[in-house]
Amino acid sequence: MKQSVILELSNDDLKERLEEEAKQLNKLKLNHAVSPLENPNKIKDYRRTVARINTELRKRNLEGKL
Repeated sequence: MKQSVILELSNDDLKERLEEEAKQLNKLKLNHAVSPLENPNKIKDYRRTVARINTELRKRNLEGKL
């Protein structure tokens, strides 16, 4: 997910997406531990997306928009 898309989402949508992305990341990590993934770079992409969403939520919280 690109930063421009994250900026357009509302706070509730961001929290919802954060939960979904975190669940998917955990699922990928577990599957990779059991048997190697075809494309392990997906784990890196999900981890970065979760970090981007967390950063945006933190920024909005500090600005008082939450």
